[in-house]
Amino acid sequence: MGEHRAVVGPAAAASVAVVLLVHALVLRPRMLTWGATSEEVARPYPGDDLIAGAQSGSTMATTLPAPPSKVWPWLVQMGCDRGGWYSWDRLDNGGRPSTDRIVPEWQSLAVGQRLTSVPSGLAWFTVAVLVPERTLVLRDDTSVPSGRPFDPADGRGPGAFVSSVWGFHLEPADPNTRLVVRTHGRSRPRVLTGPIDLLFWEPAHFVMQTRQFHNLRARLCRAVTGNPGRP
Repeated sequence: MGEHRAVVGPAAAASVAVVLLVHALVLRPRMLTWGATSEEVARPYPGDDLIAGAQSGSTMATTLPAPPSKVWPWLVQMGCDRGGWYSWDRLDNGGRPSTDRIVPEWQSLAVGQRLTSVPSGLAWFTVAVLVPERTLVLRDDTSVPSGRPFDPADGRGPGAFVSSVWGFHLEPADPNTRLVVRTHGRSRPRVLTGPIDLLFWEPAHFVMQTRQFHNLRARLCRAVTGNPGRP
């Protein structure tokens, strides 16, 4: 039995190492740049300079079947206390379905405004950059492990934190829109947050962001062409 365990141990370790290597060299780069062109990945976007020393990030993109003027109203009304996030609602909207229509009272948005990120309202994104029909950048600053937001401007940040931005950038692609979503963030202590980013947050963002792309496309198909789009 002792010899058997000695053989299995190194084999299991080698298998884990191979899986991690494949993820790092093949899967992760594709996941972090899903749908984006090399030019979109390389170019700067508004909000890139908001978090100095960013340690992680992604650039994902999709083509939506409507001009920016038709896409923008859907983005403006995001938030748990507004239209939802158009992703997996059971995971990020307390099970409440994201809206499937444009709601006029949610069309007002301003820099500094808070958009609740959890149904309880105890955490939120802050609108950091706003250029109508062009750019919407949301910022999140959260202390760890409490999950409570903090103000980075007061110069007294917590010892453990996560700061990130989630930027939506619209480019005309007549008659459509290229929606490029850029994220980047900084956190500490990195010895703990780094592995969590790699193993949880990056895959979670991929799953949620691709779902949001799908649902935005479906809503625009219904609103603009009357075609419900693929399920």
